[in-house]
Amino acid sequence: MQLTYYGHACFAVEAGGKKLLFDPFISGNPIAGHIDINSIEADYILLSHGHGDHVADCKAIADRTGATIIATAEVANWFKKQGCAHTHSMNYGPFLAEFGLVRMVPAAHSSSMPDGSYGGNPGGFVIKLAEGSFYYAGDTCLTMDMQLIPRYGKLDFAVLPIGGNFTMDPSDALAAAAFIQCKKIVGVHYNTWPPISINKEQATNMFSSDGRELLLPGIGETISV
Repeated sequence: MQLTYYGHACFAVEAGGKKLLFDPFISGNPIAGHIDINSIEADYILLSHGHGDHVADCKAIADRTGATIIATAEVANWFKKQGCAHTHSMNYGPFLAEFGLVRMVPAAHSSSMPDGSYGGNPGGFVIKLAEGSFYYAGDTCLTMDMQLIPRYGKLDFAVLPIGGNFTMDPSDALAAAAFIQCKKIVGVHYNTWPPISINKEQATNMFSSDGRELLLPGIGETISV
């Protein structure tokens, strides 16, 4: 599988001929100015919750590409009211999509839409594809619920927030990696603004010392996972 990082918590995974885009916040990201959102293709856009730093570019990309938005009912319906043509509402539980199995799982955070309206419960996703499986935690602190993730299958990699303040920090993410029994972690939701700044070298060394790999791709970089 190929993963492209677009900054903050936005990334895309390409597998099986489909492009899955997660939490598109690019045009308002102060360190992602070199990314042109009009160059980003998507077949599906998966949203973990309704905060602006996760959904800001969703409508523009969905309208241009015709992508289907997958999110909780409150978030999906909000975008439907904004005129987005293709949405799929769900909540915690599994959904068999054309590209594979999508399971939404709990995240401990908050959620509201850009206009302040109710954004439902925040979540993460466990995605099972023909090529492999991965977990995107969304915005969350460390929770005991993460110990259930291995029940849904062996993970090839996981995408975890590591910036602290609003989510897990590197230490919490390392504990989460143990809970989910995953050796390869892609770190997101860090260094966008001062409150979520981290020391990248310290973080990668922390994971390495525990026999795990913390991948921190550059904004716009594509890696194999």
